[in-house]
Amino acid sequence: MAETEQAAESGAAEDEAAPAAKGKLKLIIAAVGVVAILGGGAGGFFFFRHHGEEQQAEAPPPKPPAFIEIPDMLVNLAGLPGERVQYLKVKLTLEVKDEKQVEAIKPNLPRVTDLFQTYLRELRPIDLNGSAGLFRLKEELTRRVNAAVEPNQVSAVLFKEIVVQ
Repeated sequence: MAETEQAAESGAAEDEAAPAAKGKLKLIIAAVGVVAILGGGAGGFFFFRHHGEEQQAEAPPPKPPAFIEIPDMLVNLAGLPGERVQYLKVKLTLEVKDEKQVEAIKPNLPRVTDLFQTYLRELRPIDLNGSAGLFRLKEELTRRVNAAVEPNQVSAVLFKEIVVQ
């Protein structure tokens, strides 16, 4: 009987040691996990903070665009026979990316003016109604000027003044 009591006591001691060992193991794993999460967060913070500063420091300031003035144009708009003749007066400016393109485009300005005049004479007054009409006009003029000055590129055609009479 003494052996069974000793066996029971040693078994009880082992049962108490097993939960204590499991509890310590869980505590160690939890502590390692918390340290890993905090370390990863701190490392990520410093990485992205310094990485963002490097990108901002490397970006050069953008160059301001250059502009080319187009001579004022006055054209009569297309209309039905017997209708009152309406006129369109337009002042335009071309926007290009840099000053080098200005010198390359200037010799082509007579061609650009001719393309604009022939296109504008085909328009009807209803084509210019509203902001959508002016947007379509701007896009069409940009497309035509880019075809005329091709290897160079015009970013936009800007309206300085547009009057329909």
